[in-house]
Formats: sequence, C-alpha cells, structure tokens
Amino acid sequence: MKTVIIDYGMGNLRSVQKAVERLGFTAEISAEAGALQSADKLILPGVGAFPQAVENLQKKQLWPILQNTGTKPFLGICLGMQLLLSASAEFGMTAGLDIVPGQVCYFRDAKNFPQELPVPHMGWNDVRQKSSVLFQNLPEIFSAYFVHSYYAQPAAEKFTIGLTDYGIDFCAAVQKDHIFGVQFHPEKSGDNGLQILKNFLEF
Repeated sequence: MKTVIIDYGMGNLRSVQKAVERLGFTAEISAEAGALQSADKLILPGVGAFPQAVENLQKKQLWPILQNTGTKPFLGICLGMQLLLSASAEFGMTAGLDIVPGQVCYFRDAKNFPQELPVPHMGWNDVRQKSSVLFQNLPEIFSAYFVHSYYAQPAAEKFTIGLTDYGIDFCAAVQKDHIFGVQFHPEKSGDNGLQILKNFLEF
C-alpha cells in the first residue's frame, strides 16, 4: 500500500510523515506526478495562502491529478482541506478543486462572529463529530489543534462530518465518499490525531 504526501512547497510535510511512521506505516513525500498517479492513498497537507497553494500545484502540474483521483482515498489537512472546496475568498476569489461544493470564508466576515475574538483561531478546540470511518474509536467530542483564519463552508450539510465552535459553529471536517478533509492538524493533535491518521491509512 503506497501512501504519498504531496509536496507543493507549503506545509510541514515531515511532521505528517513522522506521525504516519509512528503508527507503523510508511509514506513517501513527493512532488512528482508519476508518484501521485501510482499511489494508493494521497495526503495533501498545507499551511499558507489559498491562491499560492493553487499556483504551486498548477506549476507542478499536480492540479489535474488532484481533480481526478479516481477511487483513491484522499486526506486534505488544514489548507489541504480548504482546497477541496469550490472557491476561497482569501485575497480575492480563487477557484478550488471543486470536489466538495462550497466556499472558504474569513472568520471576521461571518455573520454574528464576535469581533473581539482573535483571528487566526489558534490552539486546541473541541470537534463534535458525525459518524464517519475517519473518526472510528474516537469519542463524540474530541480535542484537536487548529491554526487558521479561514474556514470551509460546504454548500450541503451532508458533507460536514465535524463541527467546532469558535464564536460561530464552523465545519472542522468534510467527507465526500472516499475523500476526507480536516481543518485541524492531526499530526499536532496527540493521540486523537494519530487515531484519525490510522483510520485513514487503514480505510
């Protein structure tokens, strides 16, 4: 079983790889189209700005591969999850992979968001999970580590498998068939994060 962590110049790839290795699995870090195409599973981490991520993936000619992953299990982490959406409002509207219909929005633009709360949302927070293979063997409410200023807003509730409260309820995890995304960092979320990675790797 070949798992590839996608290298497009954004994100702490080695920390994700080390978390995978702690679980007894292996994962290759690669920016090569051929490696992605031959992989059984794909992980797309990400830290930084949405438009830059799109540009980097397109420059490396990885964008079309991500739009057509077939039946491969896929996990987007943080910015990697946001890229699954149709578009992001970060630095103007930028088109995403459009795998999960919806948009990525700025916290301070959200209706009823308490303006006294700091942005980015940073640190530990609770995730209220909905039933998903990704959250097997985890409690209904578990803690995870977040760092983000933008959040995903899927067009349909059925795509949301985790919710977190930060002034407003926002989508902390998505699923569409075999494609998953988490806004938090499982590699920084202790045993809960390791369990999520294990569930994905065994999916």
